[in-house]
Amino acid sequence: MKTRHEQFVERFPREPGFRWRQVEDALFSDADGWDMVTTLPKAMKEELAREMPWSTVASAACLNNARKDTYKAALKLVDGQMIESVLMKNPRDQWTICVSSQVGCAMRCAFCATGKMGLKRNLTSDEIVDQYRYWRAFLKQHPELPPRISNIVFMGMGEPLANYENVRETLKVLLRQTDLGETRITVSTVGVLPRLEQILTDQDWPHVKLAISLHSADPKTRKEIVPTSYEDFLPKLADWARRYETILGNRRHHLTFEYVMLKGVNDTEHHARVLADFVQSIGHVKVNLIPYNFTDSEFERSTDEGIDRFLSILSQGSVDATRRRTMGDDIAAACGQLIVLQNKTPTR
Repeated sequence: MKTRHEQFVERFPREPGFRWRQVEDALFSDADGWDMVTTLPKAMKEELAREMPWSTVASAACLNNARKDTYKAALKLVDGQMIESVLMKNPRDQWTICVSSQVGCAMRCAFCATGKMGLKRNLTSDEIVDQYRYWRAFLKQHPELPPRISNIVFMGMGEPLANYENVRETLKVLLRQTDLGETRITVSTVGVLPRLEQILTDQDWPHVKLAISLHSADPKTRKEIVPTSYEDFLPKLADWARRYETILGNRRHHLTFEYVMLKGVNDTEHHARVLADFVQSIGHVKVNLIPYNFTDSEFERSTDEGIDRFLSILSQGSVDATRRRTMGDDIAAACGQLIVLQNKTPTR
């Protein structure tokens, strides 16, 4: 699937380079369509309106939770595929967008609804960028809501590093066209080590934050809940993480290990101590404990007492750990709940 830039170059091969920059600027302006763009020639706007959609995503449904601090959109792509994207209010009374990077996911994490879809295809950079543009337009249409988007997390449907080139291009566009800095964008990955290694030497990869979906530092347990893990994954990850901290880490730019809390599976005292030892072997890593959100699987959420006990053991091991606030679980918009069933569109 060709990107907007590729389509533009094909249709207007003799245009100077600055013309595409004007097109990209227009997509992030307050215009609502090509006809409202004032910087492009009339004939070009007319051809763009005929041949290039203003957005690659269209809203099929949009839900909000009871507190109206979380919104979930089912978005239809040009080829008819569906994805979901989420808007969440953060503690600064601003908004965080959770974007998808693939239609479905091939990682098959046992507790994650998206994995049940399988992988349909990668999203283009346009389709990821347009999730930001969708929510920007949504907030413009709802002046009663705080207007500012302050953070973006690649924690929606899909494994971002399995769509490396398109995610990288998306990051560059977002940093170029928004007021978000690198530390306001987080890419979450289950741990695709070849791509993590590439990030260490890729001068074209923006220095955004990374979050690793660890879920267990016990190799047997991790393999059970993350089927794509393998025997020597954890020592290789630890080695990579130490090098990442040396090359790219600083006070504001640290690694985060994400850890979904599953009752009786990875929330025992043993698992807490193994995790503390693993983190200590690396250095400056934060741990984010995520209460499991129901996804029609055999798992149960760890109890509040169990999570508190787990946090206490990590604290005793000098691990910087926090518990994530659950948002949007009443509309299946929380971590691990995003899924679009084939030929089934969510309803309002």
